[in-house]
Amino acid sequence: MITIITRGQIQGGGRGVGNAGRPGRSTQRLTSCCAQPTGGNKQFYTLRDPYRGEPLDTSGRALFSPARSGVCQRAVLVSAPSQAAGRLGCRLAGPPRDLLRGPPPPPRPGPAPVTSLRPPLVRAFDSFAFADWLAQVFNSKTAELLSHHQVEIKQEFPREGWVEQDPKEILHSVYECIEKTCEKLGQLNIDISNIKAIGVSNQRETTVVWDKITGEPLYNAVAAPVSPGPSVPVAVVPSGSSVPAAGTSSVWLDLRTQSTVESLSKRIPGNNNFVKSKTGLPLSTYFSAVKLRWLLDNVRKVQKAVEEKRALFGTIDSWLIWSLTGGVNGGVHCTDVTNASRTMLFNIHSLEWDKQLCEFFGIPMEILPNVRSSSEIYGLMKAGALEGVPISGCLGDQSAALVGQMCFQIGQAKNTYGTGCFLLCNTGHKCVFSDHGLLTTVAYKLGRDKPVYYALEGSVAIAGAVIRWLRDNLGIIKTSEEIEKLAKEVGTSYGCYFVPAFSGLYAPYWEPSARGIICGLTQFTNKCHIAFAALEAVCFQTREILDAMNRDCGIPLSHLQVDGGMTSNKILMQLQADILYIPVVKPSMPETTALGAAMAAGAAEGVGVWSLEPEDLSAVTMERFEPQINAEESEIRYSTWKKAVMKSMGWVTTQSPESGDPSIFCSLPLGFFIVSSMVMLIGARYISGIP
Repeated sequence: MITIITRGQIQGGGRGVGNAGRPGRSTQRLTSCCAQPTGGNKQFYTLRDPYRGEPLDTSGRALFSPARSGVCQRAVLVSAPSQAAGRLGCRLAGPPRDLLRGPPPPPRPGPAPVTSLRPPLVRAFDSFAFADWLAQVFNSKTAELLSHHQVEIKQEFPREGWVEQDPKEILHSVYECIEKTCEKLGQLNIDISNIKAIGVSNQRETTVVWDKITGEPLYNAVAAPVSPGPSVPVAVVPSGSSVPAAGTSSVWLDLRTQSTVESLSKRIPGNNNFVKSKTGLPLSTYFSAVKLRWLLDNVRKVQKAVEEKRALFGTIDSWLIWSLTGGVNGGVHCTDVTNASRTMLFNIHSLEWDKQLCEFFGIPMEILPNVRSSSEIYGLMKAGALEGVPISGCLGDQSAALVGQMCFQIGQAKNTYGTGCFLLCNTGHKCVFSDHGLLTTVAYKLGRDKPVYYALEGSVAIAGAVIRWLRDNLGIIKTSEEIEKLAKEVGTSYGCYFVPAFSGLYAPYWEPSARGIICGLTQFTNKCHIAFAALEAVCFQTREILDAMNRDCGIPLSHLQVDGGMTSNKILMQLQADILYIPVVKPSMPETTALGAAMAAGAAEGVGVWSLEPEDLSAVTMERFEPQINAEESEIRYSTWKKAVMKSMGWVTTQSPESGDPSIFCSLPLGFFIVSSMVMLIGARYISGIP
């Protein structure tokens, strides 16, 4: 017999176990549950209550998985794997439709739980939205999520339009996530010695400069102006577990480098945009090079450290890997190709730092990290509960989600819904340059000797952030989850359209002068309509990027794979299917970013506990949302949204108060007043004879 530890619910596909023991669509809470093979080689399983010994009335094949934090663990009826006895509980199942909220009930007295499976595990750290760090542990054979812990990180706003975080707080949150997740594994009777590798996933453009002699950051982490993903460390166990680490935030909303971009853009010849041809990126406040240039121009501590050869630069992954592998005592200063490709200093064709680009931005090459593949051993943990475990996976958050969604074939695409949205389409070994405002970026390189894959990418600046804005700024909801309830009450925006261009419009417009608007208001409009319009805005922005991607690739997508925290909102997912007019497919585990980092770590040479061969990849349970409106209605709503977008543009000019122009003479009347007052004062002194 295999005993599975689970606390939560059991749900059947078409039949479930009702609260009264009757077949139905509801759920029943259990403290633990036993599975016994009953069908010979067919490997069917009978589920029994271990305390009562009664078989549960469930038909189908049984599969178990632990749940995410704050949600009951559950067993779900799906197809069992072929090697069922060794792989029971191999996948993370999504929350059932009738998910019972709240903490699980206290366990009944009974025998101590037993875990008989000890597969290799992989730990993953992921930072999403730059406000939290998440650590997760995955089973390398089954991709099952075993444990996780999340820590919120404080954001700092020293000036309007500036967003920063303390790099040391980020590092401490990672250590805390590691310790807490390991404690939770111990409570499950899982030995942490089974953790065989660690992977890191992070927001790609956030910039850190630190002193390699003291190990101290020379300034706070400066955010990318827009980026929707997590940055989390992940751990892998031999059977394939991964653990996410703590911390993500919205540092990508930082706009301090706008004047730097304007100055640099004047130096690029109109007929030779060598920056875009080498990097695949437009010159924008979004990417690391301009933030690093700003630090060199404005922070004396950074300038001095560079002059004295003490400074090191990196994105969050570089800071973490250097610190976790020893820091001042031999820490490894490196990054991977996916993060390097977002600095605007990296040649995506040669896969090296580019001398011409570094000279253009005025960046000394000696402060840059070594560039490695996304899957290899970078170094070993030097402290904490996982001391000695190799860090062997590193991917930018969106590349990690692409890997976690198993988009390994040309033309496969995924959209991650977080603070913002990022839609990536795998273009294979070929760089595809967009004519419609998309970015060309490195998708992944899963091994030193493995080929590089590229992707087209479009980003939506504001997705989950608009929900937070409704909660924190307008106060129309108390929790982010309430927006689904409000939207469901009305089922329509009633002609209200919301363009959340809080920091400009990104792909496919790249229009920094735009600002957010809500239009189409009537006396009938209420907070429910605004909530619905906010969800629609996320979907409309995704449609704009997908249309551009279809034009660039020439092959329209047949469906869209989705992940990220917002995908738990079923109204949002249905709206997305309606507005795209193609099916939206959601995996049972929405947080695929940490899974991708775990897969890369576990597959690294020298670790080898996770196979990425197509025949070895586990099938994933999916939820599918089909369009429920006709194509004509979808097009009408989309065209009205486009009108609203046009009205959001041109609100900000470089001489507006937002630009921070300190000159008092930017106000002509004020200038005349001051000059005339000075003349009158001098004249009065002269007439009175005062020397």
